[in-house]
Amino acid sequence: MSLITTIAELETLYSEPVQPAARIKVLDHVSDQYHGFIQASPFMILASVGRSGVDCSPRGDPAGFVRVADRKTLIIPDRRGNNRLDSLRNIVEDPRVHLLFMIPGIGETLRVVGRAVISTDAELCASFTMQGKAPRTVIIVTVEEAYTQCQKALVRSKLWDPSTQISRTELPTMGQILSTITKGDFDGEAYDKAYPERLRQTIY
Repeated sequence: MSLITTIAELETLYSEPVQPAARIKVLDHVSDQYHGFIQASPFMILASVGRSGVDCSPRGDPAGFVRVADRKTLIIPDRRGNNRLDSLRNIVEDPRVHLLFMIPGIGETLRVVGRAVISTDAELCASFTMQGKAPRTVIIVTVEEAYTQCQKALVRSKLWDPSTQISRTELPTMGQILSTITKGDFDGEAYDKAYPERLRQTIY
């Protein structure tokens, strides 16, 4: 197996970006047009890095849930999750983050690179209240780069094409997965039965 071990080796396989747009699109702030992408997005992936490794965490809420405070600042509510706190632990250790915004039906994505801090400011957290519940913390990102990503990957994957969607029954449930991992010690059937109500009660 041949492996790439240096940047020089890598660059011999790929040419410089042919399209000027690949460089022009990169800004050091959120422009009005990039703001529009963020406001239309109900789903974002947060990548972070810390001593324990890299984390990539999905974040979702009604479109516009990531607030553009100004051209250099984004604010993200930290909704209830599994309390692993992988992303938050990483941000405490290393502020570098990368965000990927996706919009249903749109091929282009928006990428934001920046540095994050975690705030417990009561008034700020309260401003993100949903269904009567405020997040315990918010993530404040200082934007260093913002740029769109072309739609080739989403076109190839047919991500938004209804004809490619599969039934949830074609894959194992979370209860089945956990039961297999524990060799039957975990009651997967009971977990799956209770999950819809548990999700409803804890989504916020």
